[in-house]
Amino acid sequence: MSMPTTTRCDQTPAWASLQARFDASGKKFDLRAAFTANPQRFAEFSQDAPYVFADLSKNLIDTSTQALLLDLARQCGVEQYRDALFAGEKVNCTENRAAMHFLLRNPAPAQEGRAQEAIENIAKEQAQAQETRNAMLAYAEQVRGDEAITDIVNIGIGGSDLGPQMAVLALEAFRLPGKRFHFVSNVDGEELAGVLDQLRPQNTLFLVASKTFTTPETMTNALSAKHWFEAQGGQDITRHFAALTTNVAAAQVFGIHTTFGFWDWVGGRYSLWSAIGLPLAIAIGAQGFKDFLAGAHAMDEHFQTAPLAQNLPVRLGLLDVWYRNFYGFTSRSIAPYSSALRRLPAYLQQLEMESNGKRVDKHGRTLPFATAPVLWGEPGTNGQHAYFQMLHQGTDVVPVEFVAVAQARHGLPGHHDKLLANVLAQAQALMQGQDDVGGHKHFPGNRPSTFLLLDELTPASLGALIALQEHRVFTSGAIWGINSFDQWGVELGKVLARDIEARLATGDATGLDGSTSGLLRRINSA
Repeated sequence: MSMPTTTRCDQTPAWASLQARFDASGKKFDLRAAFTANPQRFAEFSQDAPYVFADLSKNLIDTSTQALLLDLARQCGVEQYRDALFAGEKVNCTENRAAMHFLLRNPAPAQEGRAQEAIENIAKEQAQAQETRNAMLAYAEQVRGDEAITDIVNIGIGGSDLGPQMAVLALEAFRLPGKRFHFVSNVDGEELAGVLDQLRPQNTLFLVASKTFTTPETMTNALSAKHWFEAQGGQDITRHFAALTTNVAAAQVFGIHTTFGFWDWVGGRYSLWSAIGLPLAIAIGAQGFKDFLAGAHAMDEHFQTAPLAQNLPVRLGLLDVWYRNFYGFTSRSIAPYSSALRRLPAYLQQLEMESNGKRVDKHGRTLPFATAPVLWGEPGTNGQHAYFQMLHQGTDVVPVEFVAVAQARHGLPGHHDKLLANVLAQAQALMQGQDDVGGHKHFPGNRPSTFLLLDELTPASLGALIALQEHRVFTSGAIWGINSFDQWGVELGKVLARDIEARLATGDATGLDGSTSGLLRRINSA
């Protein structure tokens, strides 16, 4: 198949219908009245997806609005664009690349509806991915069986850090005893120094995660780790360093001979499923990692095959468009009521804001509407004692996405019931509010939330949850008509930093703006 012709959301009839719907009833929509009027609201606006149950009933939509949103998805060509993604078409149009991270978790790509050339191309890429995964998992098992290695240090940044760090923390209950995992990303030496203080070279394995083996922060940290290793008497770079990179030659110059690569169709924020997931594979083992991939693959199949009205990633992506473009909500708070998922908000920040934080469409035209919201949050119940005051009584309405786990893995009595009681109560309080004549105890209520529930937090359910979020971001990006797979916005600061770093050494402020030159002089005089 060839790339489909898609229509940007603001150029569809459904867009105008949604605006009329919002003006007529959306801006006055009241959740409490909606539940009173429709006793079946929970059933109508909740659904099962692989490993995830979603309650969407406390969102500012009704059946008519949902129908219009589904019309919008159809008119924008979301289904055709999704099929192009899974067919290996170059949906990353600004870099002329496919975005086939789904292949990394797909045991047998479907061939229906694909041209022979596409089938052969995907089969070839799939075979390479399988070969690399097998080698990576074999190495993971080797490290797991090496009792001398007690500490694994992942050195990366962005997608080479946020994904594996989030997942290793989330699946702590499945981690092999006797191994400690550390993640270093910031070029600030305080972070690396704090980790190195805990280590002994003979017991440490460093994983250098950089696709090009040139990422400035990662390579600065890697070189410092190598110098520390040698200064502390470390003797065998080959045994104690491995690289997750495609630049094998540069890794060998560094002294690393164990490398695992990935491909240009794997974007950084989608790379956890690739060799970048090696820390997770070491933590939970080869079978655990395969279960993680299987959970994601189950969500891939749901996204590919479920009708739009029962397609959870599509429904979530449509809600995001409804809130961002019609209600004008500028942010969404992620509230995982699971300490194990404490890095999920940071992971989702990159996934959504780097993917959809764009001001032009995929043809380079300036957009006349807003795109990605700001994502932020903390795990419950911590967030309740920090920013929930603003969620309940602040002047801005912020949709909240609660993530909860029905069954705990720890055995401490009473804790989990209290945790679940709190997450259910917070969602209830945001919706119901509270009247009080004194004013200060008045809660306006009618504040929307989504509730995602996992039966258990396992490798498979975590994989499904992450894939759900990936496809949700793809959906909203497709509707907005943007390329969700590039990230040109991170480049300019990198270029300027190289120039300023040289100026810090010389003190030369020639040609800089007044603020930057003043700050440079101030720093050099300190």
